[in-house]
Formats: sequence, structure tokens, C-alpha cells
Amino acid sequence: MLCAEVPPSLLGSSALLLLQLLLPPTSAFFPNIWSLLAAPGSITHQDLTEEAALNVTLQLFLEQPPSGRPPLRLQDFLGRTLLADDLFAAYFGPGSPSRRFRAALGEVSRANAAQDFLPTSRNDPDLHFDAERLGQGRTRLVRALRETLVAARALDHSLARQRLGAALHALQDFYSHSNWVELGEQQPYPHLLWPRLELRSLAQVGDPTCSDCEELSCPGNWLGFTLLTSGYFGTHPPKPPGKCSHGGHFDRSSSQPPRGGINKDSTSPGFSPHHMLHLQAAKLALLASIQAFSLLRSRLGDRGFSRLLDITPASSLSFVLDTTGSMGEEINAAKIQARHIVEQRRDSPMEPTHYILVPFHDPGFGPVFITSDPDSFWQQLNEIHALGGGDEPEMCLSALQLALLHTPPFSDIFVFTDASPKDAFLTNQVESLTQERHCRVTFLVTEDPSRVQARARREVLSPLRFEPYKAVALASGGEVIFTKDQHIRDVAAIVGESMAALVTLPLDPPVVVPGRPLVFSVDGLLQKVTVRIHGEVSSFWIKNPAGISQGQEEGVGPLGHTRCFGQFWLVTMNDPPQTGTWEIQVTAEGTPRVRVQAQTSLDFLFYFGIPMEDGPHPGLYPLTQPVAGLQTQLLVEVTGLGSRGNSGDPWPHFSHVILRGVLEGAELGRVPLEPVGPLERGLLAASLPPTLLSTPGPFSLELLGQDRVGGRLHRAAPQPCTVVPVLLELSGPPGFLAPGSKVPLSLRIASFSGPQDLDLRTSVSPSFALSSNLSRARLGQNESAWGRLWLEVPDSAAPDSVVMVTVTAAGQETSPLPPTHAFLRLLVLAPALQDQLAAPAHSSDPVLTTPTPVFCPFTLATQGRAGGGMAGNPWWGTVGGGLLLLGLASW
Repeated sequence: MLCAEVPPSLLGSSALLLLQLLLPPTSAFFPNIWSLLAAPGSITHQDLTEEAALNVTLQLFLEQPPSGRPPLRLQDFLGRTLLADDLFAAYFGPGSPSRRFRAALGEVSRANAAQDFLPTSRNDPDLHFDAERLGQGRTRLVRALRETLVAARALDHSLARQRLGAALHALQDFYSHSNWVELGEQQPYPHLLWPRLELRSLAQVGDPTCSDCEELSCPGNWLGFTLLTSGYFGTHPPKPPGKCSHGGHFDRSSSQPPRGGINKDSTSPGFSPHHMLHLQAAKLALLASIQAFSLLRSRLGDRGFSRLLDITPASSLSFVLDTTGSMGEEINAAKIQARHIVEQRRDSPMEPTHYILVPFHDPGFGPVFITSDPDSFWQQLNEIHALGGGDEPEMCLSALQLALLHTPPFSDIFVFTDASPKDAFLTNQVESLTQERHCRVTFLVTEDPSRVQARARREVLSPLRFEPYKAVALASGGEVIFTKDQHIRDVAAIVGESMAALVTLPLDPPVVVPGRPLVFSVDGLLQKVTVRIHGEVSSFWIKNPAGISQGQEEGVGPLGHTRCFGQFWLVTMNDPPQTGTWEIQVTAEGTPRVRVQAQTSLDFLFYFGIPMEDGPHPGLYPLTQPVAGLQTQLLVEVTGLGSRGNSGDPWPHFSHVILRGVLEGAELGRVPLEPVGPLERGLLAASLPPTLLSTPGPFSLELLGQDRVGGRLHRAAPQPCTVVPVLLELSGPPGFLAPGSKVPLSLRIASFSGPQDLDLRTSVSPSFALSSNLSRARLGQNESAWGRLWLEVPDSAAPDSVVMVTVTAAGQETSPLPPTHAFLRLLVLAPALQDQLAAPAHSSDPVLTTPTPVFCPFTLATQGRAGGGMAGNPWWGTVGGGLLLLGLASW
């Protein structure tokens, strides 16, 4: 039978098939997996967010059968852990990479966790449903969901994921911080997501809600009334007499009568006085999160929802294109490759999700063109022609910065030019932005002496003029390919190849040493191995583990196909490549560069973090780069593990991480990796001591491990990392910018490694007025400085346009330090939409009005997420009437 709360008319024509959770007997929602050190076995905000997204993704796959493949069968997912890798393999085909999808979920999860860490949000009761501010909390929750929709429709999915994370945090907190569970409710509160439904039966200021509790565990302190309340946290606002506290170790209000509290945030009574109700609270929070994801799917449509979470194995296609008069061949080559990619991948799983085009010349660059329609992209690209002579250099890095602002994370960007950059001063800032966006940049540079007549030269140009491109390529994990007119069309073919799921294989040594071969390992999970050699090469050979060699002769050899395009050599190995140790020997003038890449689904994501133990909740504060002087944690998420097959088969696993200097290739140290949770999740952690991060200069991360049969696994992160000297936090308003407004921004700079004398610079793209009250800072060890910025948005600002504010901290002349950058992305919204977001919703609200079904769960398995089992589960139910809700075996 159907739940009584679900009107049959709301169920729609198709049955609802969801995998519902199975929770271990634990407490509630700390920010992320690192929180489990304080309260083992807890269900975190990260768990709830990822499980809800997987549920709705499976629902989408079940309702929209894949093209050219058998439809998914629900029974294939019953009784086992639901994993992104398995979903992608079943829907898109074996080996389809889930890396971008998992990266998008990571963005949402980290934005969710950040609500407990950021100074602008961690103590705001409206954002956590604290202090009986339930109406205000519902307003902020619904507003964040609306902002998610607006940002997604404007194709700014990074901002949409940030607002979605904030919304989910508040939604999940309601079930842990309020007394909804204590009231005996078995379904999510139906009024939270739909603001036209009035909040009723709310406790008033004079209504006592809790009695005094001197113990850590307070099961009997709630007075048992039928009104809805939530606990007070800290001293702002102060707790009135007779009211419940949030409770726990970090809550100063819980020492004031009535003592104790009602939160269900962890397994530990020291943090959560109502820890015994965590199971019920987590169940309802997950159901409510599923409702929120389903609501977004219904508003965005399946295609828009898939873009929001990158539910695709495909990348985006992003071109930065020099349009000066000498660029005819390059522009034609870009058109040919774009047309080939569009035609080859249309209506396939590998069809690009976004198409981005940024032209540049001198003195101009842009505008950016972004679309999800391949025909619109092709039409826009086809209208570009090489015009005007111009003189070298050009505004290349400005155009690349604009492309990075609009290109989705974990994408490839291709720059076509024959000129050096006029804006080389942006080099360091663009390097940092590529790492913040996790985008790989490949430069295709045509150096052709015959072009002297085509491009005017005012002066003799330095042979080092392309060094900024090499620096950006190195920082982003890309490369600079120098070629000539007659080769550009062939070389441009790497565009399509680079958009596949490529990994870079570590070389030992990582740089060419005369007379010493480069060694790399090939495992059974790799295919389409390619070797790329750049430079004035006189000879080279490649040797496989069986001792078979192939030299530089062009054409098909015993190991693969060799092609030469000027000073760029490309060797494509035969499939399947022999597993084991391979060697490359190169003889060349100068310093040649060698890169080995391959296609594989086994890859990894990573980020750094700082353990936060001083409230309001313990967890890991994420960082883009490690900070000097801080004990830093490395979090690794392995993708492409696949199913284990037989229960006794081993999983591929990584056991150690190696830190290696990029420039000199020396090993800085290696640290063991520890699994976090079940092995199939692929979550690993390592503690990186400050001494290991004390060497200046970029370093790379390499993972070592074994495959299923005990063979060597060796993977390198696609981008190098850099230890930044200071921590920069730049934050702005939670919502959107309105034309004609002046917006305050908050800046914090902190030093943990000794005295620092710093200059602070600000910039904004586009060029809006930006002022700051902090231009210099002198910091001692473990000291911070705060600043305020004011961003003036002109009346002429285009709606749905992205604004990026950058703050750079650099050492003064007496204290030279490498610069540190902080980036803040904001979206301009038309005043009419601003008013709509601020106003109370009503029946004609086009964004959030119609409730979705409330679900009746039952469970199917008993394996806990943290590895422990359950003796029993209280949530058995019935199925009928077209509504089917199933149990998830991943908890």
C-alpha cells in the first residue's frame, strides 16, 4: 500500500525505483569522513549527500534506458554496495570513467561541509536550523535551492554545486538539530522544501522545551510536548530560560540551565546528547536529500540535471583561438577537429557536455561563447576567420583566464596560437587558476619562419618568449607542442585523443638524463599507451618488457606506430600493451621532454585538508594546495575500481603516496595510505608532516600499489602541487550580485610558518570597481589579519554573467615569497530575479511549489557503511501501488 502522506496523483505515470539506505546504529551528521576520527561510525553530511545523489542517478538511469545498450535492471543492484563506477559501467559501458561525476559530487560535498567551517556560515543559526529559527532556516534553504537552479540554468555549474551543498547542509541539519525525530515522525517534514506550505505548531519564546541534564547522554531531557523546536548553540543568540541547547563539547550554551542538549550529530555522547536517535535522524535526512535532488531533476530536466552533476564520462571542448591574420591554418585545423568531434560523438556517451570558445588578438580578447548545443558551437566557430596582421605578442593569457572562468572543472583547454603572450604578468595567476579549476591546458604553437611577412614584428623577440606557456602547461598538467603549418592539422588530432580518460604514467627519472633510460610501468588496466617526445631529437628507442625495441623510424614498427611532426614525435603502442617495465632512451640537443599517457578507468582524485577540532563540528577543512607550517592531510578517491567479481577476489589498491620534486625529479618522501571505510569506496588518507612539505617548488603526487594479480600499479596526479606560504580565505555573499549594487567581501590571511611581510593585490574580471582596506600585512607565526573588500557592480552588468575576484598575497622586497592566490566566483542576476528569490513563494512560483512524494522505505541488506553489521533494522515496510523503494547496501 502507499504511504498515507503521498497523494496518488503525485506519483506520475512511471514507478519510482529508488535504493533506500541501510544505516548502522550511529549518531548523525558531522561534515565529512575525517569527522569519523572523533566519532567512529557516524553518518556524515558527505555520506548523506553522495548516497542521495547515487539514488537519484540510478533512478534516472532506470527511467532513461541507454542508447544502444541493454536497459539497466534493478535486480542487478540489489544486495550490494551502490557505487558510481558500477552505475557508469552498466549505463555507459565497461570502463567508462566516473571521475568527473565523482569530482562533481565532491564539489557538492565539500560545499556542504564548508558550512561548518567558513567564518561567514559556521555560527549562523539560520543556516543550521538552530535557535528555534525554523522559519528563517526554511527561507534560507529554499533560497539556496532556487539559486542552485538559476546558476545551473546559467551554465555555471560550479556555483550551482556550491549553493546545492549549502542547501543540503541546512536540510540535513534540520533532522539532527530539531526535535522532529523526537516527535516520532517517520517521514521527512513536507513543508521544508515547499515554501507555500506554512510552518505550523512552532514553539514560542515562552514555551519551555527541555529539562536540566547533567550527563553527557540526555535521552529524557526533552519535555515531550508536540511543538517543533530546535536547540540553541553558543551565545548568539542567547538561550532563553527553559530552552533546549544544541549540546555537546563545543556548545557554550549547554552549560547554562537547562544543561545538556538535543542534537543527534555523532556517535559520541560527548558531542551529541541525543546520540541514540541518530539512526532515525539520518534516515529522514537521506530521504529529504533524495527529495531535494529529485526536485532539482524535475525542474532542470534530465539533461540539465546530468550537467549539474556531470553524469557523463565525456569532457567539455574548450578552445582558445588566436584570430590574427597569420592564423588561417590553425583556425582551419581547429574547425576540422571540432567538426570531427561533433560528428563522431553526437548522441553518444562521449558527446561533450559544454562547448567553450574564446578568441583573442591584440589588444582584445573574448567574448566567451559557451553552449551545450554542438550545432551552435560549430556555427560560432565557423564564423571566425583570420583577420588583420597585428604584431606579436598577443593577449593569450587574458583569453585563457576567461576560458578557465567558464570551463567546467576537470576539463581540457586547447590554445591555438603562433604568438607569445603580451600579458605574461598573468602567468602565475593563470597557473594557480588552472590548479584551482583542475583544468589541463595544451598549447599548439606554430613557429614558422615563412610567416615573417604575415605578422609584423616591432623588435627582435626573445627565444624565451614562450616560457609563460611552458609554465602554465607544467602547472596544469598539459604540454606545449611546437609545430609548423604543414603539420598543424595532424598535430591538432590530439584534441580528440586528449579528451579521453587519459592518465600520465610516472617516469623514472622524470626528466631526461643523458645516457640513462627512462623507465615506466604498464599494468593490465591500461590501453592505448602513447609516448610523446618534444625537442631536437637525433634518435630514440623504446623497449618493452620482452626486450623488443623500436627506434625513431616513422611508420609501423614491432611495438606501434611512430609519427614525426617537426620537433614533436608521437608513438602509439599496439593494444594490448605488454605489462611490465618499459624503457625509453632519447638522444637530443638541449633538454627534450617525454610524456607517456594511456587510457584507463583506474584513476584518482585528491585534495588536501586541515583537521578542524575546535568546533562547531570536527572535520577536515578542504584546501586546494597545502599551506606551509600546517599538519596537512591528503585525501585520495580512487576511481575505476570496478566490481570485485567473486567475493574472494582482491581489489586493486594503492598502498603509498610518493611526493616528488617536479623540476629536479628527486623523491621528497613517501607516506603510507590508509583506507577510510570499505575498500570498494576507494577512499584513502595520508598524513603529510610539515617537514615533508618544506621543500620549495612544485611537487607531484604518485600512487603506488598492486592490481588484482599482484602486479605493480603506478599512477601520477595530472597536475603538480605547490606548498603556499599563507592561507587566504576570500568569501562573499551567499546569494547573487545585482546590477547597481555594492557588495562587501571578507578576506582572511593567516601565517603558520613564521613572520611574513606581505603585499596584497586585488583584481576582478570583468573590470568592475573593487576597493580594499588591506593592502599590506605583517604577520607573525600563527597570526591572522582580516580585511574587507567592496565590489561595485555597474548597472550595465550583464545578467547571468560570471564575476571572478582574485586576491594575491606576495612577499615584499625584504621578504620574498611566492605569490598565493584566492579566487571567488560570483554570478550577476537581474533585479527582477533577485526580487523573486527574496520574496515569499506562492502558488505561481515557477521554481519550488509542488511537493514530491514522501517515501516509504524498506531495507534489503545489513552491511554497514563503516564495515560493521546490524543485528536488525526497524524499517521494514510494504510495496504496492506503483511505488517501490529499496534498500542500499553501501552503509
